[in-house]
Amino acid sequence: MFESARSMMNWLGDCAKVIVVKSNPVQWTASLGLPVVQPYHKLERHLIKTSLQVLTLQRETDKVMVKRQRRAFPPNFVHSLDGSHMMMTTVACKEAGLSFAARKNPNSTLLRSKWSPIPIPYRTILEPKGQDLDYINIVHSHLLHSDWAKLDKLLTKSNSLRVKHILLKLQSDYVISLKFFKWIELHNPSLLTLETNSIILHILTKNRKFVSAESILKKIIGSCSRDVNLHSKLFDAVLHSYQMCDSTPRVFDALFKMYAQMKQFRNATYTFCRMKEYGFLPTIESCNMYMSSLLSFNRVDIALPFYNQMRRSKITINVFTLNMVMNAYVQLGKLENAVQVFDEMQGLGMNPFVSSYNTLITAYINQGLLTTAIKLKLTMEKNGISPNAITYNTIIHGFCKEGKLHDAFKVFLQMKRVNVDPNTITYNTLITACSQSGKIEKGNQIFEEMIRTGVKPDILTYNALLLGLCNEGKTKKAAYLVKELDKKKLVPNSSTFFALIKAQCARKNPDRGFQLYKSMVKSNCRPNEDTVKMLILSFLQTDDYDGAFGVFKEMLKRPIGPDLVVLSGLCKGFSKAWKDRLVMDLLSEVDNVCFSYERYEKVKSIICNSNNEGK
Repeated sequence: MFESARSMMNWLGDCAKVIVVKSNPVQWTASLGLPVVQPYHKLERHLIKTSLQVLTLQRETDKVMVKRQRRAFPPNFVHSLDGSHMMMTTVACKEAGLSFAARKNPNSTLLRSKWSPIPIPYRTILEPKGQDLDYINIVHSHLLHSDWAKLDKLLTKSNSLRVKHILLKLQSDYVISLKFFKWIELHNPSLLTLETNSIILHILTKNRKFVSAESILKKIIGSCSRDVNLHSKLFDAVLHSYQMCDSTPRVFDALFKMYAQMKQFRNATYTFCRMKEYGFLPTIESCNMYMSSLLSFNRVDIALPFYNQMRRSKITINVFTLNMVMNAYVQLGKLENAVQVFDEMQGLGMNPFVSSYNTLITAYINQGLLTTAIKLKLTMEKNGISPNAITYNTIIHGFCKEGKLHDAFKVFLQMKRVNVDPNTITYNTLITACSQSGKIEKGNQIFEEMIRTGVKPDILTYNALLLGLCNEGKTKKAAYLVKELDKKKLVPNSSTFFALIKAQCARKNPDRGFQLYKSMVKSNCRPNEDTVKMLILSFLQTDDYDGAFGVFKEMLKRPIGPDLVVLSGLCKGFSKAWKDRLVMDLLSEVDNVCFSYERYEKVKSIICNSNNEGK
């Protein structure tokens, strides 16, 4: 009847679509005769106002969630068949007198019909005899009785073999095992070989003491960072002692997770591949941590292939996983792929988080699709997901970017109306937009509200206010605001100085602007090309050619290449004012700078041609 699994899924989805037309939930009878109903109904918000606060509760309505009903029906129906037939198989086996056991593997062991893992090697250590055996039994007895005074006397007679056997003898009690391990680590750490460390790791992970295990792993990896083969040696040590300690796959998961935490991506990938070879897979939590670490370093080139490996390995993904995949596609500018992942999330019966919606809303706004972003916000609310501060901040930023300040303030008021508290980013966005559009008074009002509501301003807040004042040439008020920075113990940054320099240039006072530039450099703030260009042009406008040349020389000291437009303007200005000396000095300064040959010839040509044009 069906050509493929995909067409079957589509057919089931179409059936569900017909069923929910009259707001009926999809329901069917499983093979066991049990009735099944999909409980996906639309949610509505209910406000409860008290004297202290306003609470928002969500409750189901009688209306069904059409999209969710349709997308969830195919997988739910198939799962009901799986479960029913598994139960029927069990009953049939019992009636036939057959022993039957089924195991859902909780430790992420990889079981696939077309793939055979490598058998786990079984290694042992030398059996203790004579004095070694006596020593191990005596120390074991003292440990059970916590007689550390007697243990201290026996420390000098310990060796690596004895320590390993003592740990193996203690492995049923992880508390004493860890105490003994730390005692050896404190008094004679040279006895702790990789094999010894692997034994305590097995003991701890088997007893689900992952924090202690991760602490030990971190020390091992950190102390042997110069050993380029450590990742291989450590994995082998854990693998070869695995059966000896009757361990669990969580020990490998802990190792993989630690590499992910420490941002050692190559070692994490190596460990993942070796785990698969022996039939082990990391937990979804560890996989998510690895993907998160990769994306924090913009390593989308590793994150997406790793996600594909997860899917091929049948690792059960969750909403956090798909959120990161969406983020990865957004980083690549592949919005369509991100939307597909979002749809897949809902198709798998997962409820998207507010962060899932925020990822797409941000992506839409970055691509200028503000209307689509607003529609998604409305969909989000219809599905019972309340927008948070990030949602509102993103939409406010989108309106401000398009110059729609009035609409931005509408969203701001709506945000407060639904009891989502504006934060520093909210106020900074609005103040910046007001300053850029020349609405300084409105920006000041927002700033005052910010202080009044207890939201702490940061350097970006003051930069936005300074920009507005400096654009209007109000240098006195700007100077007062700079003093406020000292009181608030906020350190000026490059944007702060740029705004102040811009104000002085607007007032045709480039000398004061150049003084601010020098203060900027002393404060370890890096001037950009726009700052230098603005200063040079300001000096040229006031016919101060020596000042312009001074700024140019300062430019050459910084990692800022001479702008060709600025060079041309300098030479023309020098020539018109018959400042041939400055033109020669300019050529001399350029000669002293290490340009590439082509760049040097181009710069020199511009200087000479501009000099001739000026005359």
